[in-house]
Amino acid sequence: MVRLLPVLLLSAAASAQEMPPAHDHAAMNHATMDHPALGHDMSDHDSGDMMDMPAAFGPYSMMREASGTAWQPDVSPMLGLYRQSGGWTLMGFSILNAVANRQDGPRGDSKAYVAGLAMGMATRKISARDTIQLRVMLSPDPLMGPRGYPLLLAAGESADGRTLLVDRQHPHDLFMELAVAANHRIANSASVFLYAGLPGEPAFGPGAYMHRLSILDMPEAPISHHWLDSTHIVFGVVTAGITWRNLKAEASAFRGREPDQKRWDIESPRLDSFATRLSWNPTARLALQASYAWQKSPEVLEPDANVRRWSASAIYTQPVGRDGGYWSTTVAWGRKTKLEAGAHGDPHDAWLVETGYVPNQRWRFLLRAEAVSIDELLPLPGRIDGPEFDVRRVAGSVIRDFAIARGLKLGVGAQMSASFVPAGLAPAYGGDRLGGQLFLRLRAG
Repeated sequence: MVRLLPVLLLSAAASAQEMPPAHDHAAMNHATMDHPALGHDMSDHDSGDMMDMPAAFGPYSMMREASGTAWQPDVSPMLGLYRQSGGWTLMGFSILNAVANRQDGPRGDSKAYVAGLAMGMATRKISARDTIQLRVMLSPDPLMGPRGYPLLLAAGESADGRTLLVDRQHPHDLFMELAVAANHRIANSASVFLYAGLPGEPAFGPGAYMHRLSILDMPEAPISHHWLDSTHIVFGVVTAGITWRNLKAEASAFRGREPDQKRWDIESPRLDSFATRLSWNPTARLALQASYAWQKSPEVLEPDANVRRWSASAIYTQPVGRDGGYWSTTVAWGRKTKLEAGAHGDPHDAWLVETGYVPNQRWRFLLRAEAVSIDELLPLPGRIDGPEFDVRRVAGSVIRDFAIARGLKLGVGAQMSASFVPAGLAPAYGGDRLGGQLFLRLRAG
């Protein structure tokens, strides 16, 4: 795998419309012609080579596949750069954001930082029925420092192993994914698959937010991150599953403890938690999932507390125009319940709606609205939790992209956000608050 990395620029938020199995190339080309917005600008690449790209988990178009083993709508555009090298198909994708962030109020802050990801895949058919895929994803987030960046109403993980980060988003680890996946086709429309990562992403929730087409260009995390997709980096995960046509059932064993404050290392693997997910793409434009997880001791600050999680989501994507445009919307719900000393705490829910409208290759418009029930904003002495509050946050971004080289774009973006707090939190936050960001975005793929 190390020998393949220099060739990759590192890759993709994949998926595809209701197409025939991936080995039927003629039928797939016909399906793509019926939906000209599938994929990015095909003038940069050989569409025939793209049609030869096998999926990691089953006999369908690889454009259905998102982060980890998650699915997204089949009409999702192909992201990234790719090439053939011997028998391997290599894909690469990266986003780097230079951000100036300002969050208003007594609990707000200002910070300039760099965030993003670089990811890649190398896929090969090793027989008529068997496919293998290697994945890597890296992040510059550790460079922003252990306290991450300001994000009002967010809470989760720790900067120093002793105190919880509140009103801030923690940095992600340098190594976000190092994984291998393989599938064996047991029928023309069915397969069994295996995925293993150190780190990797278990079978829980929708695809991680930085991979969801509806919001991947927004430069900040959702405050619902620790309800829906905080398990996208776990140090030790094994997932097994089966696909049949537009259905997928899977289960994971994974390490429940969230990454520690040491963001540059790879932690010891452990399989002490489990998750299961059912995914269904009833149409080419719609992807549904429901999932459950039992997570052992996720927080280093509460080592005796386990967490039970539920999630459900729907992603709808509509191709727009003939220039790779799209409109993608995600609606998601997550619930987590703390299990401590044999007692069940109260469930805490999060709701998320996000939408991304990309009319062409020059403009991107993004909107996210969230409502979260959280008990970590005013922790009690000696604890990381306290009274529960229902909070809301809305954020919107606009980005203007400029092509500076083949497959490389520079984006200039701005974002505004509003945080809404109930009366019990008003003294701490000074009431409802605004925030803003200006950013430059370099995107390859």
